[in-house]
Amino acid sequence: MDSLDLQVLQQAREWHAQGQPVWLVTVIETWGSAPRPPGALLAMRGDGLVVGSVSGGCVEDDLIDRVRKGERVGKPSLITYGVSKEEAARFGLPCGGNLRLVQEPLTDTAWVDEILNRTARHELVARTLNLETGVVAIEPASRGELFQFDGKQLRALFGPRWRLLIIGAGQLSRAVAQMALALDFEVICCDPREEYHLTWDIPNTTFSKAMPDDLVLELQLDPHSAVVAVTHDPKLDDMVLLEALKSPAFYVGALGSRSNTAARKQRLALFDLSPAEIDRLHGPIGLDLGSKTPAEIAVSIVAEIVAVKNGVALVQKKEGSALPESSGVCARF
Repeated sequence: MDSLDLQVLQQAREWHAQGQPVWLVTVIETWGSAPRPPGALLAMRGDGLVVGSVSGGCVEDDLIDRVRKGERVGKPSLITYGVSKEEAARFGLPCGGNLRLVQEPLTDTAWVDEILNRTARHELVARTLNLETGVVAIEPASRGELFQFDGKQLRALFGPRWRLLIIGAGQLSRAVAQMALALDFEVICCDPREEYHLTWDIPNTTFSKAMPDDLVLELQLDPHSAVVAVTHDPKLDDMVLLEALKSPAFYVGALGSRSNTAARKQRLALFDLSPAEIDRLHGPIGLDLGSKTPAEIAVSIVAEIVAVKNGVALVQKKEGSALPESSGVCARF
């Protein structure tokens, strides 16, 4: 799942605490062209206020209208849209797509608390819902698992927020941080150099003056973590790479030309890194967009991170740059 679904659960919990009636709606099946994948989540309040999306806006109005007219289900119920081409057109489903949903009342938020607490600890969990009994269970999940529905029970995945560690607090880092924030990454910037960290003022980010390699170990990077080293100072960039390349981080990149990258890899080979670990390095960093300015370079870096996160082939790499095999990482696990 993506972080939007965690936000949906947070809002649903707040509404429930205020004494509002709340329903959750989950996409369980799609046919044809559908804007939201299985597992996508929406929360709906009794007055029709919603957060999240199950169709990109196609059927939300009908769901709201149902609640406002008193169709307030008391147990998990199936809803299907787009059975015919005419109905698909009426609800605005693209290309005649079909959509199957489960709507359930939120009567207990203990399981919501557990999901939010465990994902905050960077755990990946699965929520199962028995449609006959309404019973919810939370259990550990593994990367690579997909949303499941067998007609009687759904199993949806909830994972930690994607995070980005930026080494260096210069102009490029500021642009990367702002773009990553817009993509809902948790952003951490690290720079022990006093002349840089005193000017870092990007809201909603965390700043650290620790040595980069120490911070990597402290953060315990996981498969939801990305690292970019952009100080242009080998003493700092190489330090973080030595630890980050050994971690499960899904992306590790470093700023530098092709010749600088080749020299960096030769230096890294002198330490306890395997050839496979060194080959994980994305460098020269970013997609080849012909970028010139810090903002354009930031676009290329963030675009590459998103491509790797989504398991997309890196077809726009700079000439001479390595093309690491797809990590298999996908945005919805």
